[in-house]
Amino acid sequence: MSTVITSAPRRKVAVAGIALSDCGKVDDATPYALHAQAARRALKDSGLDKGVIDGFASAGLGILAPVEVAEYLGLKPTWVDSTSVGGSTWEVMAAHAADAIAAGHANAVLLVYGSTARADIKARRRTSNLSFGARGPLQFEVPYGHTLISKYAMAARRHMHEYGTTLEQLAEVAVQARANAAANPDAMFRDPITVDDVLDGPMIADPFTKLHCCIRSDGGAAVLLVAEEYVADCAKDPVWVLGAGEHISHTTMSEWEDFTVSPAAVSGKLAFERAGVTPADIDIAEIYDAFTYMTLVTLEDLGFCAKGEGGAFVEKGRLTLTGDLPVNTDGGGLSAQHPGMRGLFLLVEAVRQLRGEAGEGQVRKAGGRLPELAVASGTGGWFCSSGTVVLGR
Repeated sequence: MSTVITSAPRRKVAVAGIALSDCGKVDDATPYALHAQAARRALKDSGLDKGVIDGFASAGLGILAPVEVAEYLGLKPTWVDSTSVGGSTWEVMAAHAADAIAAGHANAVLLVYGSTARADIKARRRTSNLSFGARGPLQFEVPYGHTLISKYAMAARRHMHEYGTTLEQLAEVAVQARANAAANPDAMFRDPITVDDVLDGPMIADPFTKLHCCIRSDGGAAVLLVAEEYVADCAKDPVWVLGAGEHISHTTMSEWEDFTVSPAAVSGKLAFERAGVTPADIDIAEIYDAFTYMTLVTLEDLGFCAKGEGGAFVEKGRLTLTGDLPVNTDGGGLSAQHPGMRGLFLLVEAVRQLRGEAGEGQVRKAGGRLPELAVASGTGGWFCSSGTVVLGR
């Protein structure tokens, strides 16, 4: 006699709470304090009690991350994730948390991050890191001065060589990010800039001048994901996790098959397929932008334009709040804040936009309608990893 095994129905997963800690210049707080501040604010935003949290995800702080952070927050979770894959960490963690909640392994998972990267350097508690280390495969690159930014610069130059992408087109990404930041009162830099401003800035790593590169700030963020049965008790309407994907590509540049293709080409395809939508359905995109080239190539790899057409795609204000595809609506890492692994900030901003809580920076569709679908795509390392999450009202 054969036994028929049936799987339990998977629960829907919602974003119940979001928040940022104090961001920008925060000289009087520790990273732990920023974690706690963001977590408290996200819990308040959700309207739920701290006792519902049975899952916790964190990375980047402590020797036993996230054990130390959970203890600091007074949490004793029965589901935990400490995945650390750079800037894409939080989209990957959100995917893991959503799967765990859907399967019934957790009910409410808190994702939280905090960093005093800017303050630490100003106070000389640390120095700027030129590399992620010199062990393992990286030992063959680091001695030759192949820094993180130089790897991105090399990839950008390859795209320029292959497809004719111009410095002016890359500069447009920074200009439009700053235009979006102008409507965000919490953005670190809000004064308008021009293409010439970007091109005339001090060279950091050819072809990147200073304004091609993300800012360095302090700050934290938190997102609370919950099972669908908690939604009725939440303070606000839910934003649903519709689909997610993740992918890792390489660590050494010699193992990267094509400098013009990021791992978002895989994570994005998976996320859209699992969400049952296409890039054409998306209203806003929050994309990791440590450098201008990241935005341009990720737009290609997510399918918003064909490979090699990213340069033309980002022209003519397309990425601004009133453009065809608003991108990095808070100003992104190029202008708003970038305290390190910024992927969690992408999720917070996407949810704010879908809820209609972005104030002057709120995107509106035809007839004044709120956006309905958003994608957040994080990148880690030097295009080493990618996590993409599709969210919807």
